[in-house]
Amino acid sequence: MIDAHFHAWQLARGDYAWLTPDLRPIYRDVHVADWTVHAKQHQINGGILVQAAPSFEETQFLLEEARRNPMVRGVVGWIDMLAPNALDKVKQCAAEPLLKGLRPMLQDIPDPDWILQAQVQPVLHAMAEHGLVLDALIQPIHISRILIVTQRHPNLSVVIDHGAKPVIEPDALAAWQNQMRQLAQTTPAQRVMCKLSGLWTEAPAGSPVSSIRVWAEALIDIWTPARLIWASDWPVLEMAGSYSEWRTFALQVIAKQSAPLQAQILGENARRIYRLHD
Repeated sequence: MIDAHFHAWQLARGDYAWLTPDLRPIYRDVHVADWTVHAKQHQINGGILVQAAPSFEETQFLLEEARRNPMVRGVVGWIDMLAPNALDKVKQCAAEPLLKGLRPMLQDIPDPDWILQAQVQPVLHAMAEHGLVLDALIQPIHISRILIVTQRHPNLSVVIDHGAKPVIEPDALAAWQNQMRQLAQTTPAQRVMCKLSGLWTEAPAGSPVSSIRVWAEALIDIWTPARLIWASDWPVLEMAGSYSEWRTFALQVIAKQSAPLQAQILGENARRIYRLHD
């Protein structure tokens, strides 16, 4: 089983502008070894370490962490896609066996059309050519933009992080479902998938994990088990609750699926789209 999205960071690096003392539950150094404690408790034997800072230096730091920890099966990093040497950086990343994808932090970029600008398109094309996944850290406003990206780059593999971070309010549910359904129905099944993660931290503070059941079930319905990837988003998850609570809840939500379909959500889909190897 695979945890397809977790983080590690060191505050002293200074990369993490978003990580302030106000975020007390996660304002601390986080190590891969801390994650492995949780993972092993739940029979998870591998994970994908994902960037949390818009710097290539952090990507190099994550790769160093991954080389020291065999449970890390892959890294999703970051490059400056607007830099003059962006194409060279893509080639450099593709030459690193543990580097599986790149993640521009689209949710933090003021312009929702940023990913569509002309200068970014050769970078996305190069990622597709080199087999790197685009991890889409997006909000609902970006869903239509990602659909355009998939149409422009049909060979690019895309993984939607955290269900596109929906607003966990009943009045916002239908619009998000419609957008996600359009994206799922008009994109290649083997190329575009979605992570079952990050929903709980989008709920109002103090909400029980059960409060996001409708959204989690919607992701299963929209994406089907063949295109859904379970992940923890640890330690950001701890802003809402514990690793064990989230894992237990997720297993309950997918319990209606057959064992082979559960296996797809819990590891096989991540292995396939990120090209993970034992």
